[in-house]
Amino acid sequence: MKKSLLTLIVLVSFVYLGNAQETEQVSDSVLVAQQQIEKQKQELKEAKQAQKEIDKAEKAQKKAEKAQKKAEKAVKKQEKLVGAIAAKKKGIEKSEMKIRKLQSKLAKGRTKGKISPADESKINQKVKKLELSIAKDKEKLTKLQQKQ
Repeated sequence: MKKSLLTLIVLVSFVYLGNAQETEQVSDSVLVAQQQIEKQKQELKEAKQAQKEIDKAEKAQKKAEKAQKKAEKAVKKQEKLVGAIAAKKKGIEKSEMKIRKLQSKLAKGRTKGKISPADESKINQKVKKLELSIAKDKEKLTKLQQKQ
């Protein structure tokens, strides 16, 4: 009887210890699962934060590119304006030179008496036409210079 009682006590203690270990394992696996879930949440949060930073960097880069394009466009516009001003000045000088040549031709023709009144009026009309174009070009030039 002592042996059976001892065996019974040993069996009960093994069963009790076996159940105790099983519940600990279950609680441990639940704890591990919770830790994994928390770890995944943390990783997801970090990934979202990293994505936000990437988006901010891309936005800043696009803004910088836009500003650079705007600056390049302004530089091209300024260069074009400078070129237009130079072209107008050159055109005015060319017209003035033509006027001087026509006036000298008219003066030589008068002194030598080789120019007819019809030719003289044609030359005078050309001179007036050139003077009008010079006046218009000077107005355009002042507008261009004001833009600059």
